[in-house]
Amino acid sequence: MQVEVKVDENCKATRIIIVTDKMTEEINEIIKRLSDEQPKMIAGFKEDVVEVLEPENIYRIYAEAGKVFAETKSDTYVIRLRLYEVEQRLERVSFVRISNSDIINLKKVKRFDLSFAGTICVTLLNGTVTYVSRRFVTKIKKLLGI
Repeated sequence: MQVEVKVDENCKATRIIIVTDKMTEEINEIIKRLSDEQPKMIAGFKEDVVEVLEPENIYRIYAEAGKVFAETKSDTYVIRLRLYEVEQRLERVSFVRISNSDIINLKKVKRFDLSFAGTICVTLLNGTVTYVSRRFVTKIKKLLGI
């Protein structure tokens, strides 16, 4: 794929043109990403208080006991979204699903331990340990380039 940027001082509005021989899933994804301008904030509930959680402050988002939680450095919040909705909202940020019940922020990972047979142990910067399920191991290895 070639990317070309043309600077024109007379241009009043930014315009993006895609030139291709056929529509592909990759092009559809690019169009979706370019047109998606929703803020990527998450509302976290703790007792009677709602806090706006910035994605860069979230270490992981996980489902447990029928609820979805967001874990930050200082606290854990209840999220009133389903896990797949959070995943869609944060897909352009550095989050990746590692199991059916866990999404992690790759920027908050301290290390990946590959010594476990069939899975990967993930240690986050805050000390939380979680595991990549077998179903997602190939995806994570590809993401890490291993």
